[in-house]
Amino acid sequence: MGRSTSAPMHPPTLMTDRAADAWVMGCPPEMVRIQGFCVDRYEAYVVELDEDGNEHPHSPYLVVDGLIVRAKSAGHVVPQGYISQVEATAACGEAGKRLCDETEFAFACRGGPDAAAYYPYGGTVDIPGYCNEGKGSYVEMVFGSDPDDWTYADFNDPALNQIDGGLAPTGSYPHCVSPFGVYDCMGNLHEWGSDPADSEGHGRFRGGFYGDAEENGPGCLYVTSAHELAYHDYSTGFRCCMDAAGAEP
Repeated sequence: MGRSTSAPMHPPTLMTDRAADAWVMGCPPEMVRIQGFCVDRYEAYVVELDEDGNEHPHSPYLVVDGLIVRAKSAGHVVPQGYISQVEATAACGEAGKRLCDETEFAFACRGGPDAAAYYPYGGTVDIPGYCNEGKGSYVEMVFGSDPDDWTYADFNDPALNQIDGGLAPTGSYPHCVSPFGVYDCMGNLHEWGSDPADSEGHGRFRGGFYGDAEENGPGCLYVTSAHELAYHDYSTGFRCCMDAAGAEP
């Protein structure tokens, strides 16, 4: 079990014919257009911004507290865990984007907000191994089985997402792709939504993570509402959306 917190190498973005077409459709090349909005094809990683606006690598295994970061999206990159809704909102904003809302997430994951499918690959039956999920609590694996012994720091330990077989680089599960070509909406990392705080001050994250994508609803219907907007742990990630250029308001 490694504890290296060095930042991964991120691949350059190549302007393929498909990417060029994305610009024509009113979305940046790393996004997919769905009706009038764009959604990141992959879960986000982040880069740090210095006071001059220059980008610097950030390890996806470290929390984002106190940093100014910008969201990025690419395949075969370790996505950013350990991030709150507050921080994810700011990271999307630095990229000229925003967090996805509930309807947008449903579209991206299920093929539409009212689609019959519970899972991005279709149907209402979970197919083990199609998405990165069902691996249990890595906090328990590392820090023992008694929840009374766990601390908030334990849930944010950089070692958790570096255990072999846990968090996977984006797009590693070829079956875990929606009809729109959006990867990892189910499993890998929870994805913060743009939901405002409820009466108890809690936000929403969706889709489950590599430990579980069934306990709070199946696959695309999974939603957790037990944490405040500033909460983060090893399981919490995000992706961004934006309005498509030229879309009707």
